[in-house]
Amino acid sequence: MLLKVEDLCIDFDSAGSKIKAVDNVSFCIPKGKTVGLVGESGSGKSVTSLAIMGLIPNPPGKIVGGKILFEDKDLTKISDDDYRKYRGNKISMIFQEPMTSLNPVFTVGYQISEVLKLHKGMNKKEAWEQSIELLNQVGIPNPREKIKSYPHEMSGGQKQRVMIAMAIGCEPELLIADEPTTALDVTIQKQVLELLQKLQQERGMSMLFITHDLGVIKQIADDVLVMYKGKLVEEGKSSDLFKNPQHPYTKGLLKCRPPLDSRPLRLPTVSDFMGTNGEEKIFRVETSERAVKKNTTEDVLLKVEGLSKKFPIRGGIFGTVQNYFEAVKNVNLNVRRGRTLGLVGESGSGKTTLGRSILRLIEPTAGRVLYGDVDVTSLKSEELRLIRRKMQIIFQDPYASLNPRMTIGEALLEPMKIHSIGAGYDERVDRAAALIKQVGLSPDHLTRYPHEFSGGQRQRICIARALTVEPEFIICDECVSALDVSIQAQILNLLLDLQDKLNLTYVFISHDLSVVKYISDEVAVMYKGEIVENNYSDELYQKPEHSYTKKLLEAIPRA
Repeated sequence: MLLKVEDLCIDFDSAGSKIKAVDNVSFCIPKGKTVGLVGESGSGKSVTSLAIMGLIPNPPGKIVGGKILFEDKDLTKISDDDYRKYRGNKISMIFQEPMTSLNPVFTVGYQISEVLKLHKGMNKKEAWEQSIELLNQVGIPNPREKIKSYPHEMSGGQKQRVMIAMAIGCEPELLIADEPTTALDVTIQKQVLELLQKLQQERGMSMLFITHDLGVIKQIADDVLVMYKGKLVEEGKSSDLFKNPQHPYTKGLLKCRPPLDSRPLRLPTVSDFMGTNGEEKIFRVETSERAVKKNTTEDVLLKVEGLSKKFPIRGGIFGTVQNYFEAVKNVNLNVRRGRTLGLVGESGSGKTTLGRSILRLIEPTAGRVLYGDVDVTSLKSEELRLIRRKMQIIFQDPYASLNPRMTIGEALLEPMKIHSIGAGYDERVDRAAALIKQVGLSPDHLTRYPHEFSGGQRQRICIARALTVEPEFIICDECVSALDVSIQAQILNLLLDLQDKLNLTYVFISHDLSVVKYISDEVAVMYKGEIVENNYSDELYQKPEHSYTKKLLEAIPRA
């Protein structure tokens, strides 16, 4: 047995009170095997992995009980200096967000070389050549040139490969992968998973793979551990756990993902399977399905005609324009009233640029956007401000789109004041309270600040803010991509409930095809700035025509 965790307990100090982040957790990682650690945000997964790496910040965190035995050596009893002999050499870690883990002011080659010089004692030339070889092993094209790149010059998938190269450079016996594919497109995710499996088999490494997505775990793990509120609630062989889950929390996680073969009226969440005290609830399977709304005589609310967007590429001493990058190329779309148009594609395909160009948050280079009979692309600033009451957007990162200095109440009142909604302050406060209840939160939350809420709650607040001006049309830009599967299901249910109640029209942008299929009536597939396929959601998934659509569908992880 390579690693054995026995009765691990980790506490954190928070405003004078103790929070038990990890509560009496025990598990083993055999040599040459992959163990999956599953759970939602706050379950204790990452804290457990940081404890194995000896990276628990003290204060506020502290290991208060248990053992971490690596090759029978208790790592909780050794000094920081001794820990450095294990960290990097014998145990390495791939962190969740490569952009924040890589130093933006150094080339990737410099950063990989530093690891090799520190842990392997290589000289500068040896470390540089070995770094090139590592980049080649993880599938970076043209590694002799790419090694000179800075992190911002690489795609998300390439940055994650650099992190993998850095982690495997010292040939560790245990590799900890903490949510290494969460923010990646499905095709890049598939490539990274295949790469990790290949490296593990070639090197005989053990791996602890942490994620909240059971579909990913099924593809890569031999054994699975399920964590909930700091406790290990279920463990077993991957094949057995997926066929016959025992704990209600595991059952909930497995059922939260939108299925590809049906469209239930509502997605189940963890709370449908488990009560607040962990007791199992009887879940009645939803047999009714949400019908796809076919095109009939309903009017087209929004029409996109020949829309293009070019960005200048500058260079030289004076920053003169040397070329143009065409992010959106001659796009034509119809969005029908009360429907959802799904816009799907990988990062860099032009989805977000198209969405923002429709709202003129980015000025399009050519083409027209017709909202009813109004040409949005020709409106002056005051006319555009007035029509923005009807057209809103929910951004991908709710924390970045909320002002940290404004209470939630202030964030909801501001757009009402700008657009003269409500007779006065009291009426606006009442409207804000009603809206916050409508999205499943309490009016008491209006006096709190964004940092006091979870990711799912913040996204609900952003939805409420979009609704303050009574819009007809909302662009949802990757608004569930970063959320846990259960929270994601709650937000999707909420968006559909609001659409049914308020007759809202959505453009739903995402790289997650299972989510897009569930929520959308029609789906448009974007590739390199162009719409390459457009069809009803069920028909597109059953009979994809374009090779790119087929590639996306094949990459979806299935639990």
